Amino acid sequence: MKLPSHLLAAALLLPTVCAAQERPATPPAVDAYALTVSPTIDGDVLGDSAWSGVTPTDGFWQIRPDDGHPSSQETEVYVGFTDSHLYVGVVAYDDDPDSIIVTDSRRDSSLGNTDAFLMIIDGMLDRQNGYVFGTNAAGLEYDGQVTNEGASANLAFGGGLNLNWDANWQVQSRIGEHGWSAEFAIPFRTLRFQAGEKQDWGINFQRNIRRNNEVAFWSPLDRNRSLYRVSEAGTLRGIKPPAQRNLQFTPYGLARARRGGELDGTETDTEFGFDIKYSITPSLTLDATYNTDFAQVEVDETQVNLDRFNLFFPEKRPFFLENAGLFEVGNSESAQLFFSRRIGIAEDGAIIPVDGGLRLSGKIGTTTSIGLLHMQTEAVEDVAPKNRFTVARISQELPNRSSIGMIVTDRVGDGSFETAKADDKNRAYAVDGRWGIGDNLSFDGWFARSDTPGLEGDDRAFSVGGDYSSALWDIRGGYTEVEQHFNPEVGFLARTDYRSIGAFVQRRIRNDNWAKVLELRPHLNFSSFWKFDGFTESRTIHLDLPVTFRSGAEIGNIYERTREGVTDPFEIVDNVTIPAGTYDHNRIRIRGNSDESKPFYYGFHILIGGRFGGDQLAFEPWAGYRIGEIFRASLSFNYNEFDLPYENGDFTANLARLRMSYSFTPKMQIQALVQYNEQADTIGTNIRFSWLQTANSGLYFVYNEVDERSVGAPPTGREFILKYSYIFDVFD
Repeated sequence: MKLPSHLLAAALLLPTVCAAQERPATPPAVDAYALTVSPTIDGDVLGDSAWSGVTPTDGFWQIRPDDGHPSSQETEVYVGFTDSHLYVGVVAYDDDPDSIIVTDSRRDSSLGNTDAFLMIIDGMLDRQNGYVFGTNAAGLEYDGQVTNEGASANLAFGGGLNLNWDANWQVQSRIGEHGWSAEFAIPFRTLRFQAGEKQDWGINFQRNIRRNNEVAFWSPLDRNRSLYRVSEAGTLRGIKPPAQRNLQFTPYGLARARRGGELDGTETDTEFGFDIKYSITPSLTLDATYNTDFAQVEVDETQVNLDRFNLFFPEKRPFFLENAGLFEVGNSESAQLFFSRRIGIAEDGAIIPVDGGLRLSGKIGTTTSIGLLHMQTEAVEDVAPKNRFTVARISQELPNRSSIGMIVTDRVGDGSFETAKADDKNRAYAVDGRWGIGDNLSFDGWFARSDTPGLEGDDRAFSVGGDYSSALWDIRGGYTEVEQHFNPEVGFLARTDYRSIGAFVQRRIRNDNWAKVLELRPHLNFSSFWKFDGFTESRTIHLDLPVTFRSGAEIGNIYERTREGVTDPFEIVDNVTIPAGTYDHNRIRIRGNSDESKPFYYGFHILIGGRFGGDQLAFEPWAGYRIGEIFRASLSFNYNEFDLPYENGDFTANLARLRMSYSFTPKMQIQALVQYNEQADTIGTNIRFSWLQTANSGLYFVYNEVDERSVGAPPTGREFILKYSYIFDVFD
């Protein structure tokens, strides 16, 4: 759809906002009812007598597509509790039940492309943190942990939704003539809350109606906000949680068989270990782990490093995910003081056995968060020494989205690797803070030092930034310095020895007269990294005009002006060396995707422009297909072609990825991930069958295969793993 030029110009200059009806001036409240009997968790809210004495709350307000208007469909939410559980029933009325869209039933699958209901619970009433629970009409289990209101991780302050956090709870849904409904049963021991007989909690509800791409909230929010905006949540009144007595013991047993590669014949082994979780108070938890194993975790997605900086891989291991946001200090994926993948995973991705460890995390009182982590790993010859890792974190929350805190990280090795030095150790310290001003403005920053034997001086780093976000504008900026010897070995650095500045400006534009277009988001992004001697290492000017359609489809047209300064020659791929020098280029990007709620959906990303003195063409098409919520498959191909004026400079670096999943039930599924890496000439296969008891416990069968196809490589390596774990609630 082409917009008339005069309409686009007017939209850019005028703060065009959809006409809004009157919304509540203050966040709403809902009463929690003491239930005489527990609901039957089958999704039949209207037919369950347990809810008969509960008065539901309603009144949801859109942020999309008609910002400020009441939801197009009625939603009623019932909240009750017993001496062990918090219960939530939702009736999502729909005047066209046949049009309800259900796209997936896998745990933690995206709820953005399906009819869905979500809630956030702030049991501490600190208005900054909370737990998210959600489902769709298939009974999908979706949960995550929100810290710092999901604060932007692009600047100095960490935070966001930790979707990999999984808790013990239940939900069931059903579709009927009224629409669809769902019942949640959340044990109090899953939540964190204050001490006290009668409490108020923060709470908000969200409903998605996918056929018209509608998003609506019970406690109204501006269009630039999300459910994570805990400070604007409503209030759940009169909750009476029990005295917390929570002790969980989760043992596991594992059998593994390997063959191929460098092995002669088949190698088998068995392992046993356990996790323990104990609630010292309702808001403070002690976790212990012994002989920790993460065989059931999906393998990392393959990446090809076509630059000279370190790649970032996200943490997926369950033990490190609870309260992970508490330990986040630094610039996410760029300069982090703590990065849990440093524990038990080598730089090349090899697994390092974890003997065990302890973690104490949560809150003392209502505003002071603490985190203590101690882990020990085994020595692996020619890979890593035996290491002890310790992390200590404290954060004091202040009014209006503000906080101040500090962190210390420490690694002590046994000196058995590389230099075998007696002082095989590293330590880093940091202070950090955030200051919220009004509803839309915040400033944040951190300052850190490291202590590494043999590296003296130039061991500091700091960052400061600001963020303004309103219904019409997003404006961010930040400045960072990382000195040459700053070396947080329990953290992550994408690069070192640099100063950087970044700025981002975006305008949101909507107009009721646009029949198919929901929103324009023109924006400018600028980033620059330079050495302390003034040499520019990277600089990018990025101009984009993305268009979001009412169907959910998107398209973006991007122009970039780049500069890359190479101080030392490096190999971009094997046998291709980029010489030192400064390279200025222009690039064009085009990206887009179709409506992903449809059974067949697709997208693409095209890059055409210069790179390191030559030309680069990158084309990444992808497509997906689903059958209801049962079967889903997606295929992507990342084509990279380079024409560089150096020896062997004409090359390709391609990746292909195939994902498939089949859900027998929301708790039983089989998933496959097949990846091809042209540069490494390998095909990797990961197949996982899971039958969950709850959260991450249950039966797993895992098959891994790596086919190294290059000449002279060892034959195919295969691995079979059978793992079973079970959660025992000692006090039940």
